[in-house]
Amino acid sequence: MHTNTRPLLVFSGQSNQALAQEICDQLGIPLGKSETQRFTNDNLVVRFKESLREADVFIVQSFSTPVSDSIMELLLMIDAAKSASAARVTAVVPYFSYARSDKKDEPRISIAGRLVADLIQAAGADRLLTMTLHSPQVHGFFKIPVDHLSAEVVLAKHFEQTVDGVHDGVVLAPDAGDIKRASALSRRLDSGLAFIDKRRTSDTTVNARALIGDVQGKKVYIVDDEISTAGSLVEAVNLARENGAAEVYVAVTHGVYTGPATDRIRDLDVVEVCSTNTVVVPESKVEASGGKLKTLTVAPLFAKAIRHIHTGESVSTLFE
Repeated sequence: MHTNTRPLLVFSGQSNQALAQEICDQLGIPLGKSETQRFTNDNLVVRFKESLREADVFIVQSFSTPVSDSIMELLLMIDAAKSASAARVTAVVPYFSYARSDKKDEPRISIAGRLVADLIQAAGADRLLTMTLHSPQVHGFFKIPVDHLSAEVVLAKHFEQTVDGVHDGVVLAPDAGDIKRASALSRRLDSGLAFIDKRRTSDTTVNARALIGDVQGKKVYIVDDEISTAGSLVEAVNLARENGAAEVYVAVTHGVYTGPATDRIRDLDVVEVCSTNTVVVPESKVEASGGKLKTLTVAPLFAKAIRHIHTGESVSTLFE
């Protein structure tokens, strides 16, 4: 470890100022002062209202609705910070939504995850801090250092504190591709493991074919990277119930909850659906879900990661 004598400054775009403030509270520093305005021609302009010269700057911005505005605001903030002589600029993107666009699986489409990575680098970011990428290979799209956090320690702690007999349950991966993530949580909980064999036929349609594993009479913990329309979640919960699950709990990193998601969750036979505060979940969505939506904070984890990056310590120790 080395001592970094440069000032540590944390700023926030408009997408998730509450998380940025909580991160600063954990770090014991004030949230940096900046402003974003929209001109009458719809152009954005960002302005830092304090000196950044020779500072170690972290800019917090989730790629949540409106996604394009969130990305553009981040790019402008990175560029402005570099122009203001910041010594280093780290883009802190708790939710990197374009991580879903990681490959060319149809003719004549863009690999948007790679394009957004290129834009962040072109704007001048020196490194990226993010959490639970939908496609981990997006990490490789960057030529700058990337610290990829996982929310599993937060999810595991929540289940251990709120569910009686948690270790006798089963962690259920809603897709074979999620087995690695589910297995990590299963080890933390010292519980069983199962997964669902499914086929996605469109962006909003998922067909579950079989549940592999034993959930009969068990408490089931469905874990995934994100929930958007909740189509996959409905299939997973129904299949778990059909196979004899006693209770079903759901925990994801990113609670996007688009379209019919809240109505589907309200009608779903689950105890609760938890997500972290990488994405802001309005109270109106909580009410629409019948109170089933819960939010867990990852601010302490991001604060520790920022502190470790600033002081030159290992970030991987946060997962031990």
